[in-house]
Amino acid sequence: MTLLLLPNLLDESLSHRDFLPQSVDEAVSNIDGLIAESDKSARAFLKRFSFTPPKTFREVPISLLNEHTDNTALLALLTPLERGERWGLISDCGLPSLADPGASLVALAHKRGIQIQAYPGPSSLVLALQLSGLSGQRFAFHGYPKKEALEMQRQMRLLEQLDSTHLFIEAPYRSGKFLEQLIGYLSDKTLLSVAWDLTLPTQCVITEQVASWRIRSLPNLHKRPAIFLFQSIK
Repeated sequence: MTLLLLPNLLDESLSHRDFLPQSVDEAVSNIDGLIAESDKSARAFLKRFSFTPPKTFREVPISLLNEHTDNTALLALLTPLERGERWGLISDCGLPSLADPGASLVALAHKRGIQIQAYPGPSSLVLALQLSGLSGQRFAFHGYPKKEALEMQRQMRLLEQLDSTHLFIEAPYRSGKFLEQLIGYLSDKTLLSVAWDLTLPTQCVITEQVASWRIRSLPNLHKRPAIFLFQSIK
C-alpha cells in the first residue's frame, strides 16, 4: 500500500518528457488509481502515459480531493490503499502538498501507516523563489492574501517587519489588481518580485524595489497565473 506523490506540469500544453523524470512514467503505468482536484485534470494527466494493453488511461479509476473534500471523504480516499493498492496523487500547482489540499491526505496516510513516495518535478513556488533573486535562506508561503483592503495592508506591513521572503498567490483574474495593491501597500525600498507563465516560452520574472515599480509600466497579468514575492530591505 503506497501513496505516490506525482509531479504535474504547470501548463497542459507542455510535454511531460521535458519536465518530469522518466521514473514518473513507470510509476504512473503501475498505479491502481489516481487522486486529483478534478476529473478533467486527472484524465489530461493520465492521457500522457502508456499502460500495459489492454489497459488504457480510461480504465484508471479517479477520486477527487479538493477544497470541498470533508474529513469523511478524506478517510475514504485511503481505503483502497489500505487494501494494498498503489494510488497516485497529483496537484494542479505542480507538486502535491504545496499550495494544495493534498497535504491533509499525506498527513492522514502517515497516521494510517501507509507508505508515501514522492517524485521530483516543477513547483511554481520553488521556481519563482529561485528566479526572483530574493533570499531563499528564510522564506514563507502565505497562500492567498487577505481580501479586505485594510486587512491586506496590515498583513503586508506586518510581514515587511520580518527578515524573510514572503510568497503569495492570487486567482489569475485578480493577479493585476493584487500587483497594484502590493505596490501601494509596501515600502519604497522593499524588493518586490512577480513571476508568471513559469516553464512556458512566455515566462517572465521581474524583481525591483517598490519605488521602481511605481514608475514603470506594469505587465498585463489579467488571467495569468503568477507568484508574488517580497523581501524588505533594512
